[in-house]
Amino acid sequence: VRVDPETVELHFALGSLFRRRGEYDRAIRMHQHLLERADLAAEQRAAALFELGQDYLKAGILDRAEEVFLKLAGGPPHAGEGPPHAGVGPPHAGEGPSQTGEGPQAGDARRFLLEIFQQEKDWDKAVAMAKRLEAETGKSRAKETANFLCELAAIEATHSRPDAARAHLEAALEANRKSVRASVQLGDLEKNANNVGAAIELWQRIESQNPAYLALVAQRLLEAYREAGRLEDGLTLLTGYLERYPSLDLLDAVFQSTLESKGAEAAYKLVRDELRRNPTLLGLDRLLEAQIIGAANPERRRDLELVRNLVHSHTRRLARYRCENCGFKARQFHWLCPACGGWETYPPRRSEEFDLTP
Repeated sequence: VRVDPETVELHFALGSLFRRRGEYDRAIRMHQHLLERADLAAEQRAAALFELGQDYLKAGILDRAEEVFLKLAGGPPHAGEGPPHAGVGPPHAGEGPSQTGEGPQAGDARRFLLEIFQQEKDWDKAVAMAKRLEAETGKSRAKETANFLCELAAIEATHSRPDAARAHLEAALEANRKSVRASVQLGDLEKNANNVGAAIELWQRIESQNPAYLALVAQRLLEAYREAGRLEDGLTLLTGYLERYPSLDLLDAVFQSTLESKGAEAAYKLVRDELRRNPTLLGLDRLLEAQIIGAANPERRRDLELVRNLVHSHTRRLARYRCENCGFKARQFHWLCPACGGWETYPPRRSEEFDLTP
């Protein structure tokens, strides 16, 4: 670049190299320098602006990245929103011809904008941009759209606006009728409004959406049935689920409830039968717990506790959820992977179940 400062391709190559190495300041300066040039062709100017937007995004300067990508994308996703204010954007980015047309970078710019809106938690704009991308590419964005609407519903619920939350969740189900998350949150709204029967019905709907996710609402269902004075019915329902859709979380919920309502012997038989069908260390942990509670001999109880402590040290490592996209493990379930940013990439199954299932 020093020998031949007019070589545009070298500027692009060096700027990309700086960004990949994490030297975002140098990458930004390189692409800004390109944009200052009066002899730059319109296509090269758009390419430089696109690279600059990526520099800002990687550097975490989201407002400037948004400004750049909005120029390339042809405006904000909401109809009626004006262009960003002059002076907010990056230095020199607005010089030369305006980039409001549909250039080759427009589609990629909109995808980056969707990423930015998610990082900024601007869910309204994220919904609008997802729908725009879906219309342009023909690729379904139903899963993401439903999750954005669920995020909006969660905010409304936090601020004690159940009607607004319900409207967002119904819109989420319209966008994606298989949205388990929307059904879970709708059930929570009904439960908080003391409509226990409606909450149970909504959570039971998950069986037709994706039965694997029943494990996530097992405890909710039991509590709702208990409030309705029908704990026995709830336990029967979940035992049936456990037989049809084996799950460690379902087993745990049914085990604890059986232990409380029917005693150690019934809980022991339940776990023993489940272990015969699906042998897991987590199941063995619960079996030993039931035996310890039911053991009359103090010495036998100590022996069982010794074995259970050994098993328990292993089950703590295995009782995690694992992202299908990047493999990141977490103790609690996430709708959005904290590592790779994928939506619904966590199956509602513990990592031990993956190791045992072909």
